[in-house]
Amino acid sequence: MQIRVAGAQLPVTRDVEANVAQITRAIEYAAGERADILLTPEGSLSDYTPEFDAVAVGEALARVTASAKAAGIGLALGTCFVEPDDGKCYNQIRFYTPEGAYLGFHSKTLTCGTWDEPPQGEINYYAVRPLRTFDFQGLPIGGLICNDLWANPACTPVPDPHLTQQLARLGARVIFHAVNGGRDGSEWSDVAWYYHESNLRMRAQAGHLWIVTVDSCHPLELRCSAPSGVISPEGQWGCRAAPQGVQYFAQTIPLDE
Repeated sequence: MQIRVAGAQLPVTRDVEANVAQITRAIEYAAGERADILLTPEGSLSDYTPEFDAVAVGEALARVTASAKAAGIGLALGTCFVEPDDGKCYNQIRFYTPEGAYLGFHSKTLTCGTWDEPPQGEINYYAVRPLRTFDFQGLPIGGLICNDLWANPACTPVPDPHLTQQLARLGARVIFHAVNGGRDGSEWSDVAWYYHESNLRMRAQAGHLWIVTVDSCHPLELRCSAPSGVISPEGQWGCRAAPQGVQYFAQTIPLDE
């Protein structure tokens, strides 16, 4: 068994139409690479904010998913979205099959916030649903969003729940990890980069999982906050994108039955 994955390191902005154009180009790339599924960064459709136009994002989602279906590409699409069944806002990865069937979403679980009491930040704006896996063409996969994976202690007061290990116990073989990390080009950005990369590699090895990861590349003049690419269950890079600007990658992941 195998799966061919593609990833797109894209600039994520408040301009939903620009985001749609970027995602559409990434779908075209994935189709040219004969990928089964494309991963995009955290908030890649809506921007990384709870203050988005829900109607505009809903219309944009319909166009993006139609494009992916026409191209025969599955999606692990990062976006914020208001779910109609409960009216709550979630920071999501939405999963779709190459045929366009919607499999459901992973909601960011380790939401960011300060250590104030009560904490301030996105922890107050995004709802969370239980961790789960998704059946993608017979393959159990999972999603994680940014801090879900590395549990940066400077970014959240929530204890580390080791979500990669939890997904491994649930049977996931591949994790799709959508990132939109902060960076300013300072020495501390370098510290965060090393922390992010070491966590990606160590948690892939600990859970014996493949991890596909992409970061936002906005602003374009700065290196991303974390590397984009594919990491093997041995904690080694299978492929790795350049760390700055718009980048695409594709890799076939072999999986033992």
